[in-house]
Parts: sequence; C-alpha cells; structure tokens
Amino acid sequence: MPYDNAADPFLSTPQRFFTTAALSPNSPAYFIRGETNWEPSSWAKFADEVRRAARGLIALGVQPGDRVSILGYNRPEWVIADLAAMSVGAIPVGIYFSSAPSEIAFVLSDSQSVVLFAENPAQHAKLAGQGNRLGALKHVVMMSDDAPDDTIGWSDFLQTGAPELDAEVESRIAAIKPSDAGTWLYTSGTTGNPKAVELSHAALSHCLAIMRHAVPYDRSDRLLSYLPLAHIAEKMLSVHVLAAYGPQIYFARSVPELAQHLPEVRPTVFFGVPRVWEKLSGAVRAKLAAATGAKAQIAAWAQRTGIAWHAATRAGKPPGARLTLQYRLAHRLVFAPAKAAIGLDQARILMSGAAPIAPEILEFLSGLDLVVLELYGQSETCGPTTSNLPGANKIGSVGRPMHGTELKIAPDGEILVHDAKLFTGYAGRPDATAETLINGWLHSGDLGHLDDDGYLYITGRKKDLIITAGGKNISPAPIESAAEAIPLIEHLVIYGDRKPYLTAIITLNPDALATFLTTHNLPPGTPHTHPAIQTELQHHIDTLNAENARVAAIRKFTTLPTRFTVESGELTPTLKIKRAAIVAHHQATFDAMYETGVG
Repeated sequence: MPYDNAADPFLSTPQRFFTTAALSPNSPAYFIRGETNWEPSSWAKFADEVRRAARGLIALGVQPGDRVSILGYNRPEWVIADLAAMSVGAIPVGIYFSSAPSEIAFVLSDSQSVVLFAENPAQHAKLAGQGNRLGALKHVVMMSDDAPDDTIGWSDFLQTGAPELDAEVESRIAAIKPSDAGTWLYTSGTTGNPKAVELSHAALSHCLAIMRHAVPYDRSDRLLSYLPLAHIAEKMLSVHVLAAYGPQIYFARSVPELAQHLPEVRPTVFFGVPRVWEKLSGAVRAKLAAATGAKAQIAAWAQRTGIAWHAATRAGKPPGARLTLQYRLAHRLVFAPAKAAIGLDQARILMSGAAPIAPEILEFLSGLDLVVLELYGQSETCGPTTSNLPGANKIGSVGRPMHGTELKIAPDGEILVHDAKLFTGYAGRPDATAETLINGWLHSGDLGHLDDDGYLYITGRKKDLIITAGGKNISPAPIESAAEAIPLIEHLVIYGDRKPYLTAIITLNPDALATFLTTHNLPPGTPHTHPAIQTELQHHIDTLNAENARVAAIRKFTTLPTRFTVESGELTPTLKIKRAAIVAHHQATFDAMYETGVG
C-alpha cells in the first residue's frame, strides 16, 4: 500500500508525546538498569517530568527559538530535556557524550545555547578553561542531584517552574508550526568543524509517519537505547518514535554493557551500527571455531541451512519441503538457543545503518537466522532514505527508497535525494546549504547506483575517492568494509592518493587475536608483528586483492599495535573511521611503505 502523507495531518512531537502518555498512564514508559534489575517508570510519571522540566525552562527565561544543549550518555533525563525544550518552542541540540572540551565549546558557541543539560560533574568539568568560548550560555542544569557550584541540580530544576506555568507550556505547544525548527543535529565531523543540521517539526512528523509505515511500532515493542542520542538514528527512536508510538525504552548503562543488556531486555526492534554486528559475528565465529566433534558439525550444518533458507526467501523462491524441514530442525537445535543467548530471540526487525557493512557479515548472520536489514540515510534526510524490508531485501544493497522519497544518480555517480523530510539547511551556514541543497535536491556526497529493481548500492564517498598517480579513481569504502568482515581485522584504512599503488594500515580485533593465538599455540601478548599473524593477514589481503581490479590491490600493509578509538579522535561517536585524522596521525607509517617501492 503506498504511503499517503495527506492521511497524516501534522502533529508536533510534544503533542504526540502527551497524547501517548494519556492513553496508558500506568503502563511502563522507560526503564533504567539498577543494581540487580531494570526499574520501570510509568507514562504518567514521564509526562509529569517533561511538563515540570518545560516549566523549569520557562522559569529560566527560555524563549521560543532559543537553543538548549544536552550533553551526556543515554538516560531518561536526556530525553526529558529534549521533549521539554521542544514543548516550550526551543530547539534541542545534542552534544556527543564523547566530545572533547573544545568540541563542546564549539557547539555551545555556534548554537548560542542559553541552557546546557550536563550528565555529571565529569561532563561539566569539560567547560572549565573555555572562558568566553561558551557563547550565550546562562545556565547549566545537571541531569542528577550531584550539582557542582554554579549549576542547578535535577530535582531543584524540576521545582523551578510553578504549576501555574502549565498554561504557558500548553500555549507554546499549540503554537508550534510545521516550519519551526524542531532540532539541530551537529554532524559528527569526519573532517573539519561540524555543521548544525536543522530539521523542522514538519520533517520530523513526516519522518515518523514514514518510519511507522515501514516498521509498525506499538506499545508492545521494546527498544534498547545505547547509541549516542546526539545521532539522528538514536534520536528518532528514543525521542520521537517513543513519543509518537509508545514503545518501552530501556536505557543502557554503557555501550560496553550492551552484550549484558541484550538478553535481559530482549528487544523486539534493534538498530545496530556495523561495528556492533561485526563484533557479534566475531564472537560467534570464535565460539564456532572452538567447537569440536558432533557439536561443531551440527553448528556448521545449521549455518549452511540458515544461509540457504534465507537466500531462497530473499529471492522469492519457495524453500521446498526438504529445506523447510531442515530449517525447522536447525531452529530447534541451534537458532532458538543461540538467539536467546544473544538476546535477539524476540526481535522482529534487525537493522544496520550509519556506515557500510560487508555483505559477508549479513550473510553469516543469516546463517544464525538473524536477518539484518541494511538501510541508508543521514541527518540531512531526517534519518532513513532507503531501506531493505522484510520480503524486499537484497544483501549488498541499502534497499529501495522509502515512501515519498525520490532518488536519482548524478552523472558523476553522486546520490541525489528529494524528500518532504529534508533538512531546512545548515543553521547559520547559507553557503554550505546552497552547496548541498540545490533546487530541492540534496546532494548527499555519497556515490552509488540503482539496479533494475530500484535497490540502491553505495560505492563510497566523493570526498574519499583516491586518485592514484596513474589517474585511476578508487573508492576505498567497499574494500575496507570487506576487510572488516575478516575476524582478525578490526579496521583497515587505505591510502594512495597521487601514489603509484595502494597501501593500508590495519588494527586487530583483540578477541579474534586471542583466539588466533590459542589455536596457533602462541602465548598471550605475542607481538602483532609476529610472522604467523602477518602471514594470516597477507593471506586475507591476497584474497581481497583477487576480488578487485589490479589497480585497487593493496600492495603493502602495516599492522598497528593499538586500536582506533573515539577518544583518540580516529573514530566518530558512531564508530565510523575519521579518515583525515587517521592519515594525519599515521602519515609517517604510510610514507614508510612507499620508500622502497614494491619488490
């Protein structure tokens, strides 16, 4: 059934939120992880917290159109602050919890935020020494009662606004217009300072309707909030989908605890960035490698069965009686207990986005009966632009355009998007907006092509294209993505602009490395330069090279002793590589690989 936007009149997220809360006031809305279990809070309590926070912002002098920044890891207070800011006509601005002091100061100054919500004293301490770089900031509200001097504790903040201000809150919600800015999202900034993507309330409302058309969320759903709330994907799920459709939200304590949280929560809808799926597949591969005898044979048979079953269903072919019987047996013996142990046994939708994922990872996971649907989008499109869906899924593609979205491919291969949920522009950056939004079409900066069935395939980023000394254009992303499907490799970054051949630096997956050392009778702590490790890597690089044109072959590589991290500035908060930073940090390593040429 085609999506009819006319059937969905405009409703702002605050309007949707208070309507949703009133429908089931005593049902659980969100959960936080206590010492021993998950502790629920009702929709009535949730709505009261948002209303009191909105009154508090009015009492602090926040006006419609003012910016309110939120800095911290995922927690109820983050979402409450966001919803409260929208409710008073202000514009919530998320700041990545991993941001350095200078990055926080930049966002506060660029946005001219008048209020900052800070998670804890450690985040607040990042403001020290920033002097007059904090723009128009007037108040810092803590998301707990641990409040340093010159800040307002959470409980005190909720008491700031008198109940009489409820009428003002209602008036401001009613005054929200579709064209009003609903949020600013600062791009994670793989190069240079980030830009503020401005999304209108109309774009957010349109996106919500489209998302529900693709995935019909309801109150029985359970979502696990763990990716940065400053990112469009998590923000849409943990703020806007929550407000509009009422699924239960479980707030993770940290990303490293995700593996513990999953079997406790058993989410029904789960979105993961590629690194999450890579780590999951790597952990399963390690267990399969350690299995012996009949157990290993059954696991291998089940995986072959799962891959065959899902390949048939993706192709629209009946699996046949024999394969169906094998699938049912594999489900009982392997798939059901394995998915329960992971915590995804009740998941009806699994998604991957924010960066390319290797098709090999998706196929491997299908062998565990975990069908992960890859999608594509960006902040400028309010999240999803294309998506694979149940019954319409091609591994290797990022799916077909969402309802109401138009795509075309420019002569140079750039993906152009026309959509009712496109961003208004980059706040305060008319020149950048004019370069990106041309005649109503978003110039995405991504390269790709459409197949005969309308599925989109991403081939790289325009700005990442490597032009070799021989004048050949090479997109590194597909090669790097394929390399990261190799268990031993955590990241591989290709270099070679204006060089005679390609080189790469590699970081190792510590879990896969530990398994490798054990199976090769090598002691823990064996150097990363050990010949056995290098031989194994060379074997995989040779395999990669055989699958690509000669000009795209990696002729030399160097293994690094350390990993890329968000803290080092080499990964974005959503775990994408920051190519420019990596090259700058390791320029000497790359240069050394060209000093002697190729033998």
